[in-house]
Amino acid sequence: MNILSEIAEFKKKEVEERKGLYPVKLLEKSIHFNAPVVSLKKYLLRDDKSGIIAEIKRKSPSRGMINRYVSVERTSVGYMMAGASALSILTDEKYFAGSNADLSTARKFNFCPILRKDFIIDEYQVIEAKSIGADAILLIAAMLSPSETGRLAGLARSLGLEVLLEIHNMDELSSHVTGDDYLVGINNRDLKTFEVNIETSLRLGSELPQDVIKISESGINSPEAIIKLKSIGFAGFLIGEYFMLHSRPEKACDEFIRDLERLEKIHTVKNEKPDA
Repeated sequence: MNILSEIAEFKKKEVEERKGLYPVKLLEKSIHFNAPVVSLKKYLLRDDKSGIIAEIKRKSPSRGMINRYVSVERTSVGYMMAGASALSILTDEKYFAGSNADLSTARKFNFCPILRKDFIIDEYQVIEAKSIGADAILLIAAMLSPSETGRLAGLARSLGLEVLLEIHNMDELSSHVTGDDYLVGINNRDLKTFEVNIETSLRLGSELPQDVIKISESGINSPEAIIKLKSIGFAGFLIGEYFMLHSRPEKACDEFIRDLERLEKIHTVKNEKPDA
């Protein structure tokens, strides 16, 4: 059993427990449930933002504990002040040491798009995402059939949520990416070996429809990588581990974005310089 199969089995049990503790009728009474949604797509396309989706991730299956005591309030606000386009909040507790409360805390202190990063396999989790203040959800193609993906995405859109569809290979691209309604994330991490290679984004990105908003995920650790990805049409760059390995992730994000801005200015000047 690979890690995603293990997680899926656990999530089925977890979801059933949560349905008993927090029925849908209760979720629908949340102050967030009828609140306006902030568009992740629009923020990624804004000229005054970096395109970076800055993530709060305490732990991961591949690295173990990364930043156990991170302050969601300080870090999320710091990310946005640094110029990030959006936030990604891990809400899975067992594998990532996150919680729904983390996302709701980020929502309380930020007016920006917030992606709920979790292993979503059931309609209940989509409704739950809206109730805790998310603007977008992650659907992982490797965990879902095309019909399951379509059903969950349809429910999300009916609630006003945007959908980030994560793929890892050409098979998932061919079977799951059926139009430009999705934001498509290409995960550079091999889910079997946990190795990370940004070439995955470079290879699969060229195969996506032109109008799709493309997001590169995992393994982005330099402004140069973002410049390269932007040159082939990527609009979003999900970065978590690189920031979270620092004691103050928001400061690491700020320095990264400042370096990116300086590099982009240099590239702009070079491109505008007339040939001799």
